[in-house]
Amino acid sequence: MTLQCKSPILFFIALLLSSQALFAKVVAYDFVVAQDGSGNFKTVQEAINAVPDFRKRITTIYIKKGVYKEKLVLPGSKQLVKLIGEDVQQTILTYDDFAQKKNQFGEEKGTSGSSSFYIYGDGFTAENITFENSSGPVGQAVAVWVAGDKSAFKNCRFLGFQDTLYTYGKGSRQYYKDCYIEGTVDFIFGSSTALFDECEIFAKKGGYLTAASTPDTTRFGYVFLKCKIKGDAPDNSFYLGRPWRPYAKTVFIKCNLGKIIKPEGWDHWGKESNKQTAFYAEYKSKGPGAAPSKRVSWSHQLRDEEAKTYTIDNIFRGWQPFK
Repeated sequence: MTLQCKSPILFFIALLLSSQALFAKVVAYDFVVAQDGSGNFKTVQEAINAVPDFRKRITTIYIKKGVYKEKLVLPGSKQLVKLIGEDVQQTILTYDDFAQKKNQFGEEKGTSGSSSFYIYGDGFTAENITFENSSGPVGQAVAVWVAGDKSAFKNCRFLGFQDTLYTYGKGSRQYYKDCYIEGTVDFIFGSSTALFDECEIFAKKGGYLTAASTPDTTRFGYVFLKCKIKGDAPDNSFYLGRPWRPYAKTVFIKCNLGKIIKPEGWDHWGKESNKQTAFYAEYKSKGPGAAPSKRVSWSHQLRDEEAKTYTIDNIFRGWQPFK
């Protein structure tokens, strides 16, 4: 930057302002992760470990482009951590464990043990990052396991096959804005209250988009708002969901449903009692997969007044993500 100024005073002021702007850029993030050594750390886990336990302010971690093959854990003591990727397509956090893979004792890891990233800390946020389980079509293989309350993701990708995104935290609140989530069987599953806001849900092969296990005491389970449901699976090969546990709740509001969706829409997982306890509903679905008259009789089409209750404030009990 070249500064040209005839007045020494004005020159000094301009120099001071430019220095402040440069300094602001330098201190915009608490930590920078870069594989080439240009940041504070070369691995994401090192940066997470450096966050002070129970810090009451947001700690920002900027992750430069790269494929970071790490099995990550954000402990419960690491609160208000914010990960920001340089580029959602090129900032990739990945690992390749799966349920049947053996640990050092010769025991299967199981679904919960397969995750690439475990998020326990409350107040976690992520932007512009790809979260991946790269093990392929080998059964259950979780990309992200989210237990912490008030977790929010913006412009992130979740890549995998079966059981891609595990919204684990019972009653925890999770928000997904402008995200891309792909998978096959039950690839969005768990017991959390989760809002998917204008996300793209990409279905591969055939199966079930969701497998909620909403507690009976929780008012809202999964809510898909203005999402696009598409994929490369055959026509009529996907259900909107099935109840992993009784009282599962999943609602699609003003979503565009691709031709991959079965006309009946929902499955009761072979248990008749689930038809009485699960709450599966839609409101103003559109697209070739929208077929309200052909849905199973025990599902619901919301009335206008019912749909109005599905606000961020109601769903999250007063929490406003990214504010």
